[in-house]
Amino acid sequence: MEPLADLRILAVEQYGAGPWGTLQLADLGAEVIKIEDPRSGGDVGRYVPPHTDGEDSLFFESFNRNKRSISLDLGVPAGREVFHRLVRHSDVVFSNLRGDVPERLGLRFTDLRAINPRIVCCSLSGFGMTGPRRAEPGYDYVMQGLAGWMSLTGEPGGPPTKSGLSLVDFSTGIVAAASILAGVHAARRDGVGLDCDVSLFDTALSLTNYLATWHLTAGDHPERTRRSAHPSVVPAQVFATSDGWITLQAGKDIFWRRLLAVLGEPAWAIDSRFATLAGRHEHREVLVPLLEAEFLRRPTADWLQALSSAGIPSGPVRRLAEAFSDPQVSARDLVVETQHPTFGAVRQVRATLRAGEPRREHRRAPQRNEDTQYVLAELLKLGDDERQALTASGAFGNPAP
Repeated sequence: MEPLADLRILAVEQYGAGPWGTLQLADLGAEVIKIEDPRSGGDVGRYVPPHTDGEDSLFFESFNRNKRSISLDLGVPAGREVFHRLVRHSDVVFSNLRGDVPERLGLRFTDLRAINPRIVCCSLSGFGMTGPRRAEPGYDYVMQGLAGWMSLTGEPGGPPTKSGLSLVDFSTGIVAAASILAGVHAARRDGVGLDCDVSLFDTALSLTNYLATWHLTAGDHPERTRRSAHPSVVPAQVFATSDGWITLQAGKDIFWRRLLAVLGEPAWAIDSRFATLAGRHEHREVLVPLLEAEFLRRPTADWLQALSSAGIPSGPVRRLAEAFSDPQVSARDLVVETQHPTFGAVRQVRATLRAGEPRREHRRAPQRNEDTQYVLAELLKLGDDERQALTASGAFGNPAP
């Protein structure tokens, strides 16, 4: 049995961070039921270009495989009634909305505990459900600026620079997944649910980690480093070769000694200034140009063969296509495939969390409202008359499912 086969999550989610978090759990077997707003056309991720097909996109497919979907209008009493019935049969209510919206829509533990005393309610928002910014929208791009990331990324003197990936979104999604698992563990142990309050801003700040400690404790003001160099470990950066680029991290003394052997023990190898990690950091302005001159002498392939043979952490700077050609990708089953009626075989990256044997079969992302029959008839056991009454009351939006 899949590790989370006994976990059911109601997900009022859209776009990236939230769906990425629940995808981790869906890939481990959790039943994730997306609650999509019929008034807005559902999850906005369905319409993200460039690869779109009506109410679907490759962007949406990337975040929503192995999930179910139902259109439900939480803004009307009939829609909330259906939602509350689902809460009785679920373990988790997850949302990624503005921090003030869970209270307004009644998605917190205090709102739902009378319906299900063990329900775990997880909110992923821009700034959290408390504080002066709780009602503000938040996105990855904004957070990378607010949390100081852009001031630390790129070349010194260059413009503020965003990471090439939506790392705040992805990281916060994984934080939400871990928070949900911790909450469910506590609820099953104690018989009482709880709230998980996760935010992009909190996560982005937490990932500044040791740089934040240096600043908060010692008053440091970290700056960008040339060629993406590590702020304290030398050498650990990008180096140009005669025909490309390599990454190298030889911070430990054992790697430093191996690197000197690969370089042919240049004259400066015996310089006492470079004998220790602290010394190499203190004298980096002298050492790094010496290393740069050495690496320019030979092509990338030669350096990578020599560095790898010596057991020195290093690698090429690849494009995405080259990254996925690495034999480690197939050895680790890092690419999964689903079948889509329009896109055909959709190849995607496996989710991050692992427990037990990897899942072998994956379902494509659901069409909007695709699982109405399952949710209403099989899960909630609603008869035709009751369903028709709820439909007439606007529970499922317009047109009716």
